[in-house]
Amino acid sequence: MDATMKRVMLTVAYDGTRYRGWQIQPNGETIEGVLNRCLSELLGEKIEVIGVSRTDSGVHALGNVAVFDTASRIPADKIAYALNRSLPEDIRIQKSEEAAADFHPRRCASRKTYEYRVYCAPFPLPTKRLYAHYTYVPLDVGLMRQAAAYLVGEHDFRSFCSTDTQAETTVRRVDALEVDQNGHEIVMRVSGNGFLYNMVRIIAGTLMEVGRGHIPPERMQDILEARDRQAAGPTAPACGLTLMEIAFMEEVRR
Repeated sequence: MDATMKRVMLTVAYDGTRYRGWQIQPNGETIEGVLNRCLSELLGEKIEVIGVSRTDSGVHALGNVAVFDTASRIPADKIAYALNRSLPEDIRIQKSEEAAADFHPRRCASRKTYEYRVYCAPFPLPTKRLYAHYTYVPLDVGLMRQAAAYLVGEHDFRSFCSTDTQAETTVRRVDALEVDQNGHEIVMRVSGNGFLYNMVRIIAGTLMEVGRGHIPPERMQDILEARDRQAAGPTAPACGLTLMEIAFMEEVRR
């Protein structure tokens, strides 16, 4: 990297409801597109961010991470304040800091944590409609926990990813998968070293089928071994999914 340049890392939170996901698309507004446009205007140079997690249309984030290179003399930690003044209110930078010049967020080992929320009650609650999937069918959280235990560890998750995945391998490691309930809200929290396309939403959809009594918990082992998308449950709607945080396994700051 040119000595006059610096690499800046952003922690980005957003409500994904009105966006076509993270990655730039030809047919709608995206988080990446908004960041590129606002940063370019702010810094007076063409900026293209590199995001860690390319979340899908309608998915939210509290802690996605992106980096970009700039020749701007604005201190890295001040960019968040300036950028937030020009961003729409459903995207906010939580932190900006200088990263090592050779840090690449997609090539660095990391642990990602997602939460999938379900609002389970006789009637929907309007304030939950954008951030949790609604169902009136009761879910047995105990059964869901039993099923979730089968997915912890390193497995071939081909049954839990979209059939059009372009991943070189479908083997991933799930470090933790917890199912908790607080009143009418059920939260599935999953952490791991990486996730396949739609993997978390398919896991959530399958666990909900277990909670409804349609799939016995012990069948999760058979679903894994099938390595067949048709063996698992449906893909849960995007609105219930939030990327909570990304933790890097090595030092990334300058």
